[in-house]
Amino acid sequence: MKIKFIGGAGTVTGSKTLIESNGVRILIDCGQFQGIKPLRELNWQSLPVLPSTVDIVLLTHGHLDHCGWLPRLVEQGFKGKIYCTSPTKDITKLILSDSAKIQEEEANKANKEHYSKHEIAEPLYNLEQAEAVFPLFRVVKINENIALDAEISAVFVNAGHIIGACSIELNLENKTLVFSGDIGRDNDILMYPPTKPKKADYIFLESTYGNRLHPDSNVKAELEMYINNTVQKGGTIIIPSFAVERAQTVMYLLWQLKTEGKIPNIPYIIDTPMGISVVEIFENNKKWHKLPEQDYVAMCQMFTMISDYQDTIEAIYKKRSKLIIAASGMITGGRVLSYLERYIGLPETTVIIIGYQAEGTRGRKLLEGEKEIKIYGKFYDVKANILNIEGLSAHGDQKDLINWLSELENTPKKIFLVHGEDGALEELGIKINERYGFECVIPQMNQEFEL
Repeated sequence: MKIKFIGGAGTVTGSKTLIESNGVRILIDCGQFQGIKPLRELNWQSLPVLPSTVDIVLLTHGHLDHCGWLPRLVEQGFKGKIYCTSPTKDITKLILSDSAKIQEEEANKANKEHYSKHEIAEPLYNLEQAEAVFPLFRVVKINENIALDAEISAVFVNAGHIIGACSIELNLENKTLVFSGDIGRDNDILMYPPTKPKKADYIFLESTYGNRLHPDSNVKAELEMYINNTVQKGGTIIIPSFAVERAQTVMYLLWQLKTEGKIPNIPYIIDTPMGISVVEIFENNKKWHKLPEQDYVAMCQMFTMISDYQDTIEAIYKKRSKLIIAASGMITGGRVLSYLERYIGLPETTVIIIGYQAEGTRGRKLLEGEKEIKIYGKFYDVKANILNIEGLSAHGDQKDLINWLSELENTPKKIFLVHGEDGALEELGIKINERYGFECVIPQMNQEFEL
């Protein structure tokens, strides 16, 4: 059996792990690279194997860094099956459609305003190519054994993180391989705790927060303070948010604060069409989350939900204080850019960063104190107050990741640490070895192992 790491190795994006066994090729996740330019450029490269020779894709969840390269895979000849849970299928369809539209819009804008370095800017894929992925989905139920081939089977188990997210147990050649996907938190506001593996010969463990602990802070109190301080100055609050799970978590907390009379009566706006659709997915998949039905209904009534871009323009130019939740969460694209064009240069504005910011993203640059950011080819002075609420991350921290291994009944032969930046990978490996004595390996991009 051969394992090749063709994404998500030494970085937190582009997750792709290729398994070859007895003539069958399986791809665990098929993510898009995000962040710094050298990573983004990898999206234009071909796989080290022909996509037409890949038989199966197993999808842990619907975030772009795990599913966003599927349209390229299909365009280049993949005709196999894509296995995932029902919420993951729905979210992936939303995310791929949204990603394609954003890429088409940005390419058109770059060509119209002539700020691309290319003679003709092209999207990584268009909407038609994204939609070509959808017929290949095969929905699985969690905790059920799925026969993928005569001698290969898989079990999807809850990983927390976002709705529908799973870890995958793959059984082949008398070995059990466990792919963590992205691990959620044990005490998440909306998601149930991740299911811990009981046995594994090899584990592929994400390491996003491998060198960090989430602060033991009162997230609601932080939100309350930041909102009230901004409104007192007559300012606007902008929360760049991942449309899946994070936006819904923030909505829930804001609804609680408003119900308790702790934040003012200003417009609360959700301006992410995909985020609005995800709210519907929450409604249709109640067993996947902890949000009570009556709270869900009341929460939605509090927010103005914007889909039409003309309404976005109107919201931007209304002069009163308001709070906007808009994608994308790392400020790499989406409607949040339109709000930042208008508000990033105003000292009374507050931008609240609420999730992991990959290297090279605008969100990371703002957190690191950049004095100007580039949006659609133009530079804008950063005068807004940039704040960070770490306690809202949907990723488990170092403690959660180490505890995820605590119920193993055997000693794995190796734990491959993936989906993390160098410092996080190294520190997590040391901590796991100290606690359990497990051997940890940090694979490099395109490195291959025989198991």
